[in-house]
Amino acid sequence: MIALGSDFLVFRLATGESLPLSAEMVSADLMTGTQQLFDPEFVDHAASAVFYYFKEELGRQTVTIGEFAQTLEKVLRGFKLESAQGTGKCRLHVHESNLGELATESGDGCELFFFSRLRDELRQQMRQAPRVLRFRGLRCCVKRLAGAQRWSPRCQCLRDRIVEYLRECLSAERGQTEFALVVE
Repeated sequence: MIALGSDFLVFRLATGESLPLSAEMVSADLMTGTQQLFDPEFVDHAASAVFYYFKEELGRQTVTIGEFAQTLEKVLRGFKLESAQGTGKCRLHVHESNLGELATESGDGCELFFFSRLRDELRQQMRQAPRVLRFRGLRCCVKRLAGAQRWSPRCQCLRDRIVEYLRECLSAERGQTEFALVVE
């Protein structure tokens, strides 16, 4: 038997066949029917998140197409979409912050300043009442703070600390609005 790649799940089809697919393959198939409703990049990220959920959080190697589709539908419905005026399309209130830029502003290797700056950025973004708050550039940020050229166990530990810190700040700061936090 051939070992399944770490970025693949086995999808069981209604016919009883099994098909190994990656997150990119699944989102590419989904894009054909959702282009009018959602931004392609948004669907790609949502499919990747559902894929990660089954693979990493539930520890599953196989999933049915129905289970995956149902979970993805819940995720997409969980985002409160508003109709864009006059266009008939849906618009998502997404606010972004670049973690790499925050690390640069804090100074190379200055984790203490970085975490303080990160909390300030989170508070500032939350005041704008986003539906999705996206922090991008995590890998670049971690390597800059760690002073590393290549990814290392220290980088992995720092990455986990940043994500956990954001979760803690979010639970302490969360007000009356609900939104999704995406860290990539």
